[in-house]
Amino acid sequence: MAVSWHDPYKSLAQVERAFRSMKTIDLQVRPIYHFSESRVRAHVFLCMLAYYVEWHLRQALKPLLHDDEDLATLRDQRANPVMPTPRSEGADAKAARHRTDDDLPVHSLQTLLQDLATLTYNITSTSVNPQTKIVITTRPTPLQRKAFALLGIDPGCSQ
Repeated sequence: MAVSWHDPYKSLAQVERAFRSMKTIDLQVRPIYHFSESRVRAHVFLCMLAYYVEWHLRQALKPLLHDDEDLATLRDQRANPVMPTPRSEGADAKAARHRTDDDLPVHSLQTLLQDLATLTYNITSTSVNPQTKIVITTRPTPLQRKAFALLGIDPGCSQ
């Protein structure tokens, strides 16, 4: 389907959600009063960079989040670009069960990040032999393993 003038206009809502997300829900960016142009530019750059990272996290972790994984496909298949994009059957099933197809709990990005934050990687040593390092890691839960697999990260925390 050819791109019409409706699609960019409708994507404006995504931009508005991004700024609302930056200011309130996810990143909690607050006004910071800078007095030089270079500091203002750096501050805006860091805010946009943080949102860019968050956007990529959301895209990679969609199977574990409340997001509709088939939204882009459904948007391309609709006959009328002005009409709202319907939710997919998979998204409805995930919302009804509050579980993924792998029977893992569905999360918001905040709660998933809180769950991932429980993994620890501790390095310690003894007073007897300070050169020897003891590495203690927690075992990831199935949800954490799936999240790290989706991100392409090894949760073993090896150096």
